[in-house]
Amino acid sequence: MKSAYIYVRVSTDEQKRKGYSLPEQEDRLLKHCDHNDIKVKGIYREDFSAKNFNRPEWKKLIAMVKKKSSHEENNILFIKWDRFSRNIQYAYEMIGILRKHNTAVMAIDQPIDLTIPESSVMLAVYLSVPEAENTRRALNTTNGIRRAKQMGRYPNKAPLGFINLTGLDGKKFIAPTQPEAGIIRWVFQQLAKNIYKIAEVRNMAYAKGFRCSSSNFSKLIRNPVYCGLISIKLDSLERQMIKGIHDPLISEALFYEVQDIINTKRKINSKTDELKATFFLKEFLVCPVCARKLTGSFSQGSTKKYPYYHCPRKCKTRINAFKLNDSYKHQLQQFSLSNKVTELFNCIVEDSNTITQKAEYLQVRKIIIRQLEEQEATLSKARKLFVSDILKYDDYSDLKKECKANLDCLKKELDDIVIKLKSIDKQRQSGNYPFVNIFQGYSNFDIADKKSLAILIPPGNLNLQTGDVSLDLNNALSKILSQTDKPFHKNEFYR
Repeated sequence: MKSAYIYVRVSTDEQKRKGYSLPEQEDRLLKHCDHNDIKVKGIYREDFSAKNFNRPEWKKLIAMVKKKSSHEENNILFIKWDRFSRNIQYAYEMIGILRKHNTAVMAIDQPIDLTIPESSVMLAVYLSVPEAENTRRALNTTNGIRRAKQMGRYPNKAPLGFINLTGLDGKKFIAPTQPEAGIIRWVFQQLAKNIYKIAEVRNMAYAKGFRCSSSNFSKLIRNPVYCGLISIKLDSLERQMIKGIHDPLISEALFYEVQDIINTKRKINSKTDELKATFFLKEFLVCPVCARKLTGSFSQGSTKKYPYYHCPRKCKTRINAFKLNDSYKHQLQQFSLSNKVTELFNCIVEDSNTITQKAEYLQVRKIIIRQLEEQEATLSKARKLFVSDILKYDDYSDLKKECKANLDCLKKELDDIVIKLKSIDKQRQSGNYPFVNIFQGYSNFDIADKKSLAILIPPGNLNLQTGDVSLDLNNALSKILSQTDKPFHKNEFYR
């Protein structure tokens, strides 16, 4: 009695086609073996592409063949030659390897007697046709993607911050998804300031819950999809930008501003950054002894370095930088907006910020509701076509699964928008706005903002004994700001 191994294979796309299922292939091969009195030594089932032989089950089969004695004849059976390979070069190489181990391969629907010299011509035909099909399918896919992009659609997997959706016409499109879309918009805004390294912005985004590897983050900030543009490759050197039909997360101006910044070679000196962060007040401080501007530097102690603002002249005036910076911060935090200014700001925020933000959320809610209706309509239409036997079960099942996933994502986004709208309404009813104590978040300001604030409210007289500093308010600011009576405790900065 002869013996053989059975090998059945489908690729991901072939699973959707009737007649290519693994059970059907296996059933036909088992019947063939039973009819021809062939003993089945093993069955290997594969769900993998045949573009090469780097397939898990095929590797197991080859390992099994190599374990057997070279004197023992082995056979591998499959339905057609395209189940074996879709690359003629790799196919011939594998046939040669199997011959060394006294193993023959055969397709029961396309039998070939390799002992006849002319049969090699038919083998070449059977092996080359699947490769030609693969090449044609890949070319059609490439052309289809190009046509979709030329129409402004993004046919690939949605990038971070977007989600793939399907319209009533069956065409796919991408739409922003929260909270990723909001964080990506914030990322571009931070990069446009040109004061942070890319890695620093990524770490700050990570702290907000944005998960993205370093390499993908580098690609993300260079992707024109976020400003509403879709890139089409014309040749090896030239690309064309097409206006997409999807809603952009940022403006084109902001995108290209960021590209100019991140593509410019800059020498980043971490020591200089540390000096700027520690001695950001040095341009505004005057020596109380000789009236010259103070500078800043670190002094080496017995165990570590200590920062000091000091006079470059012979008077040797110096003040601990940490104490002086803390004193400046405390003096700022003693100020809040006066009552009349607060009332004015309430009106301004009500008119410009809150109402505008609520309008944006309402617009987003309207878009999400429309998308939900489209998905539900698509599902309803597909259900009717399935009941009418127009749509096959596999196609209906795949479409239903996709619609369900889209509906779940859209419902989650809708819930987030509803929560934000309720928060705005609650804030408007309470009338409590965080801008009254406008300097409470001073510690979170970046260096550029702290310097801008120091220009507006410069430090005044210095106390060399305590390290305290006063503030110089001009007449206009003295009418806008009012000072609280909260006592200052130096130790609160070191707790």
